[in-house]
Amino acid sequence: MELPLVVGVDGSGSSLLAVDWAVDEAARHGLTLRLVHGARWERYERALPSFTTGRPAAEVMARNIVATCTERAGLREPTVKVSGEVLPDDAVSVLLHAAPDAFALVVGERGRGEVSGLLLGSVSLTVAARAVCPVVVARGAEPDVRGSLGRIVVGVGAAAEHTGAVRFAAREAQARGCALTAVRAWRHSGEHPLAASDASPAPDERASAELENALREVVRDHPGLSVQRRVLEGPTHRVLLDAAADADLIVVGAERRHGRFGLQLGRAAHTLLHHSACPVVIVPQRV
Repeated sequence: MELPLVVGVDGSGSSLLAVDWAVDEAARHGLTLRLVHGARWERYERALPSFTTGRPAAEVMARNIVATCTERAGLREPTVKVSGEVLPDDAVSVLLHAAPDAFALVVGERGRGEVSGLLLGSVSLTVAARAVCPVVVARGAEPDVRGSLGRIVVGVGAAAEHTGAVRFAAREAQARGCALTAVRAWRHSGEHPLAASDASPAPDERASAELENALREVVRDHPGLSVQRRVLEGPTHRVLLDAAADADLIVVGAERRHGRFGLQLGRAAHTLLHHSACPVVIVPQRV
């Protein structure tokens, strides 16, 4: 049985967009949807008793948020099974605790009460950088979020961190019936061509070989999948940002090193989370 898709909700417009994205995703993959709200999100405000229920206004608001989002999900796609709950902890802790038992976590780009000028909210950034399951940050223009462009992009590197991202992206493209674009960035070494060994492959040739190696299992396991390969010169974060401009989704890997604390995101993932024109998936890989 598939694990549920877990969505963090707080009543903001950004989290409503995350709910819409998650409902469509759950329908595509036959998943259940679990909406969660961290009650401590409201403890930073002054909570007064409700005159109608006797409960603190913060508790009433939290339950109303979950009920409203649950109703929204049901109206968008009645066939998806949806549950909602208020949990007694802060947003980050609630979502990270749910991660081991989730197909993926889905969050908006910023939460209620966060400064509108922020490129990405602190909750979304922290969860994307620490969760043990894939994290989707629903962001971008409406066509990108709706998934109407017909293209999934995955960033591929030389390291093992990208294998999970490639598998996730291939499954996503298969479910949507669209093409998968695999992008591998490379840079000139700065070494003069005459100084390089004749036996050493050129940087672009090495990048092409690494891309083919990363895609080998995907091509074998998804024989009907259309896979487009792009080997492009330039900084990885810039190359992937450009690739996300006309995509429904961009998927990248992130290393999770044992015993290391704090935010574990590479520069490319960090840039996409703040600037991507479409939803971003961060797929963790233990190394």
